[in-house]
Amino acid sequence: MSTPKGTEYVNEEGAIETKVETVDYRSSAGENREPTKEKVGVVHLTRNNRASGTRGGFLARTADAVSKTVQAAKDK
Repeated sequence: MSTPKGTEYVNEEGAIETKVETVDYRSSAGENREPTKEKVGVVHLTRNNRASGTRGGFLARTADAVSKTVQAAKDK
């Protein structure tokens, strides 16, 4: 088993980015073959303040749209 190697730095927004190089093992569904080994990179983003993640991301916009759709259906 290999140990991931990573580097950390602070990006332009002040968040800490940790880049890790690791290995992913993939196998095709339904095929009885050995998994293939593929090198991959993963970036972990750690924000310093809680408010930085509340700018109306995808989930917030989706929840808002669902709420408006439900309310519109109730109003009919």
